[in-house]
Amino acid sequence: MTCMTASGESQKEATGMKTEVLNTKRKTKLGFWNIQTMYEAGKLAQVRAEMRCYSLHILGVSESRWMGSGRLTAASGETVLFSGRDDGQHHEGVAILLKKEVEYSLLAWKSISSRIMRARLKEKHNNITLIQCYAPTNDSDEDVKDKFYLTLQAELERVPRNDLTITMGDLNAKVGKDNTNNDRAMGRHGCGTVNENRERVVDFCNMNDLVIGGTLFEHCEIHKLTWCSPIGRDKNQIDHIMINGKWRHSLTDVKVRRGADVGSDHHLVTASIKLKLRSVSPPNKGHRCYDINKLKSLEILKASVLQLKNRFQALADLDEEEGNADEEINKKWDKVTVIYKQSNEACLGYRQARRKE
Repeated sequence: MTCMTASGESQKEATGMKTEVLNTKRKTKLGFWNIQTMYEAGKLAQVRAEMRCYSLHILGVSESRWMGSGRLTAASGETVLFSGRDDGQHHEGVAILLKKEVEYSLLAWKSISSRIMRARLKEKHNNITLIQCYAPTNDSDEDVKDKFYLTLQAELERVPRNDLTITMGDLNAKVGKDNTNNDRAMGRHGCGTVNENRERVVDFCNMNDLVIGGTLFEHCEIHKLTWCSPIGRDKNQIDHIMINGKWRHSLTDVKVRRGADVGSDHHLVTASIKLKLRSVSPPNKGHRCYDINKLKSLEILKASVLQLKNRFQALADLDEEEGNADEEINKKWDKVTVIYKQSNEACLGYRQARRKE
């Protein structure tokens, strides 16, 4: 196990075997899962096996129930970062598992509490910050909920502005289907009923320009319901992934994997990310083109020719009156250019730019 620094952070330069977790050419697979406990013999091995089965680069774990905080390397090469309680009780706890090659991209990580931890990965185009969390249940005291969201807000504000930020985990919030007045934070494909925690999560997303990924994609309900009660009566979507709005189109899918099994009443949820960058405008991007396709119309063609004739006739008359026959050739050319521009603006207008998604 690697000891942490006094600030709770561990840093490592992305050297050695280079693996780009986030790029524009292939998809990165993330998972998040409330496994209820890793404080059992062989439970970590089960989790690692499911992680490899679904080819996940990163897996966030809620309710790990490990005490303390630290970092260790599993026998198969995965790196485990964990954050738990310090009072000797095996409750709550969060963790992030990184695939063997992904560890070399780890820049820093921090244990915040037994419910929140943060990790930052270095990538070629854009760094990624992961916040793994385990929110209080809907029946918890309001003070406990307030403290959790205040801490989460404080950590989110510390994330560098340009990072692709992902907040994921068991938020114990049933957001439901209705996205009225919240269409920026929610998609149209939510499911299930709602509870009081729903307002906290949606307000948190609206405040920080986050999007709830599980409501963006159209799937069968069995591939959206993340939790099933032990007796099988209640089912709902309470595990969520949230991504900052400007990177929303980089999130290509969020789906529940019902085949994964570690003896939990929560299902594994996976998300696929393929980085989409905005195109950089070339220096001459400001040049506007006239809509010459309008010249195919005979009426517009005649009007354009008439405009040119009238303007050139007015210029010729002006030159004769002012006696500018010996004017320098450059000044005459400037006048010709202005005439063509004015005629084209009047008759053709500018071509509308079409932006690619």
